[in-house]
Amino acid sequence: MPNLNAHYRRILTALLLVVAGSTVGCVHYQFGNRSLYRPDIRTVYVPVFKSNSFRTELGEKITEAVIKEIEAVTIYKVTDEASADTVLRGTLVVDEKIVQGLNTLDEPRILQESFQIRYEWLDQRGQLIRQPATLDLAPVLRSQTITANGLLYPEPGQSMVTAQQDAIEQFAQEVVRSMEAPW
Repeated sequence: MPNLNAHYRRILTALLLVVAGSTVGCVHYQFGNRSLYRPDIRTVYVPVFKSNSFRTELGEKITEAVIKEIEAVTIYKVTDEASADTVLRGTLVVDEKIVQGLNTLDEPRILQESFQIRYEWLDQRGQLIRQPATLDLAPVLRSQTITANGLLYPEPGQSMVTAQQDAIEQFAQEVVRSMEAPW
């Protein structure tokens, strides 16, 4: 009988080692959307985006959409500059309206609002926070540029403001996706 108890003790010890070893590897595993974002960043400051467009208030609209998307999707909190871990800033570089389709009288019937927005996400020391979707092909470039488009159909009554808002929301979603931590 003493051999049987020793045998059970060895099996129990082996099982405990397997369980302990398997849980050690999962210590940093996170569940839910927390696993998508960097745990060392908690807050983001988003100053008003600059705009090189002649159209008024586009910088403010872009900033508002980005802040709403960050608050709605990420674990990050948007805060003031003094208490933020990081800064997300950008500039509307190109704002153009492109004719996509004409009717038989050469009148525009489908237009596209196209924005190119350059942005950078920096920590408080001014170091670029690496974006997961970019390759380090040009280390001189510190920022990313996203092109966002919104289509305009004037005949059913759609306005340029609607197309602009579509492009702005598309940009905000792309920015938030780029804030995800690399796998």
